[in-house]
Amino acid sequence: MKLKTIISATLLPLFVLSFQTASAAVPETRAFNRFIEQMVNKHGFEEEALRKRFNAVEIQPSIPEAMAAPAEAKPWFEYREIFMTEDRIEAGVKFWQKNEQVLGAIEKKYRVPAEILVAIIGVESKYGEQAGKYREIDALSTLSFAYPPRSKFFTRELASYLLLCRKAHINPMKPAGAYNGAMGLPQFMPSRFQSFAVDFNHDHKKDIWNDSADAAASIARYLAHHGWRSGEAVAFPVKARSDAYRGKLDSSLKPDVTIAQLRALQVEIPSQLPDAETVKLLGFQHAGGEDLWIGLHNFYVLTRYHSSPLYAMAVYQLSQVIADRKKAFNSAAELQQ
Repeated sequence: MKLKTIISATLLPLFVLSFQTASAAVPETRAFNRFIEQMVNKHGFEEEALRKRFNAVEIQPSIPEAMAAPAEAKPWFEYREIFMTEDRIEAGVKFWQKNEQVLGAIEKKYRVPAEILVAIIGVESKYGEQAGKYREIDALSTLSFAYPPRSKFFTRELASYLLLCRKAHINPMKPAGAYNGAMGLPQFMPSRFQSFAVDFNHDHKKDIWNDSADAAASIARYLAHHGWRSGEAVAFPVKARSDAYRGKLDSSLKPDVTIAQLRALQVEIPSQLPDAETVKLLGFQHAGGEDLWIGLHNFYVLTRYHSSPLYAMAVYQLSQVIADRKKAFNSAAELQQ
């Protein structure tokens, strides 16, 4: 069953929510009561009103199932196919063309390339098409009170969500989100929204659900805060003449090996990279073997947005394809003039 709920135009215009039929009420557990007590004593919420609000919250059993099977568990060649599709690339070009002026202004202010911002929105929500089918409060409550592995984290996010709704005068029962509690075009968690959401168009709303300017600027602010270096590369494909490099492949994300060390291990590195630069050696599985890449500092910054090398590589590769496609489109348009 689908229900369209209209929110005041002064807040967030429209969310389309999809409800799971096999839902349940929030369990009256010690953890839940502690959460209510915290929100009342620490943040000044009214207990009776808060409990009444949670009486209408629905625990969604499909959410823990989704948490157990994240896309990042797939091998690279399967993960890549989710995002490097023709319709997502075309949608990215159209999104960029539609928002070209504001994306240029955001790039100028935060020094993060427009193609990276466009690609992140494409990977995260497919430009709003896949921004989430659950009520945000249902998702966060399910993960807080019916998903023990990460209940502490999501309880903090639930508190952040209620606080941001109170501050922005948003009915917390209305906004939609993903199964993991991420929200809007950039799929921000509530705490990230609190720290980095931007009202870029100065309309007195930080609307990451419907406003492309606010969404893109919020992403740019986040990446800039985490050290994005303007004008620097993100990653390079490399090749190896032996298996000596394998000891440098591990699950960590931070750059931890110098170019000189990799060259000594018979890894062929682009000549423009200096020996002293620290990078991350990465292996990406494909059907016939493995592709080797080196991730530079900006690649590591992308993993601060989502802590997966698969995610960062998908964003990077999508950004390059979208940028090339847009450039070709512009060149063809100029020839026709």
